[in-house]
Amino acid sequence: MATKIKCEDISKTYIGDGVTTHAVKNIDLSFKKGEFTSIIGPSGSGKSTLLSLIGTLDKPTEGKILYDGEEIMKQGKRKIADFRFEEIGFIFQQFHLLPTLTALENVLTPLFGRKVNYSKQKRAKEVLEQVGLADKLNSLPSQLSGGQQQRVAIARAIVHKPSWLLADEPTGNLDTETGEKIFELLKQLNEQEGCSVLYVTHDPNLAQKANRIISMQDGIILEDKDVVVL
Repeated sequence: MATKIKCEDISKTYIGDGVTTHAVKNIDLSFKKGEFTSIIGPSGSGKSTLLSLIGTLDKPTEGKILYDGEEIMKQGKRKIADFRFEEIGFIFQQFHLLPTLTALENVLTPLFGRKVNYSKQKRAKEVLEQVGLADKLNSLPSQLSGGQQQRVAIARAIVHKPSWLLADEPTGNLDTETGEKIFELLKQLNEQEGCSVLYVTHDPNLAQKANRIISMQDGIILEDKDVVVL
């Protein structure tokens, strides 16, 4: 179980058609298990790139990311994939549900081909109940509202009890009221399950509800502050 993630002077550069893009530049950050952190900034500020790097979906061009002191990205592909499965859950703006699978089957997809020491069906039903969809097990995505589809996506992300939950604009396609409900669900998971949440958002009102806010612009950190709850 990874209890700390440390980014040491990481940068990510993309080169295409003769154009060099510095997505993130010389970032130093640390995250502790149990935190709820909002990452906020305008489009193109590097928020999603930073999340992809932390989540081992991409490698930094420079610098390194340590998970409890270990540089996972220097390991083989299988070791990286196993680490990602064990430790990290992803939630995206697009729900990425498979349209021909039921809610239950969509939640089970991360477990396909994986050996686990619990009943996959039972666990999938538990997390769907946890996100308030116990009565939607056999519903297809087309039969669910946007908020319900995002809840299925959250259930899928937590089915293997990850230590870290990375959410990239998870309320971006939802109306304000539904978005706030999804945010509160993530807060509840953070408090009850102890999983760390890194929450990328454009919404300053939601960002203020986190324990910590990281502000980004043009690939750099403008501010990193704890939120004082009065």
